[in-house]
Amino acid sequence: MSMQIKGTLQQILKLESGVSKAGKEWKKQDFIMVTNEQFPKTVCFTLFGDKISLIDGITEGSEVEVYFSLESRDFNGKWYHNINAWKIEKGGAINAAGNYPPQFSSGEIPPEPADDAGNDLPF
Repeated sequence: MSMQIKGTLQQILKLESGVSKAGKEWKKQDFIMVTNEQFPKTVCFTLFGDKISLIDGITEGSEVEVYFSLESRDFNGKWYHNINAWKIEKGGAINAAGNYPPQFSSGEIPPEPADDAGNDLPF
């Protein structure tokens, strides 16, 4: 399942690393985003391995669009969930992609209709 959401990068958490029981090294970094909705939600995303570099150059307070997947797994009868980010775009990239209405000039605004005596409006 893959999704995307826009919001403000609130906090980049400390890089974590370790070695699995199988002897494989791992590293991950979490970051917190607040969504741009009528009722904003705070969401913690995780970046694993080489995906950690996706957050490079993005500062707290930046507008971002995060593409992510959801994953759940069972461990001893208890379920754990991950929200794994796999792509991050800065707000500037979103603007450049044309996701906002184009700018207009005052010359594109139609003129006011001429005030003529044949107007049937009561005001």
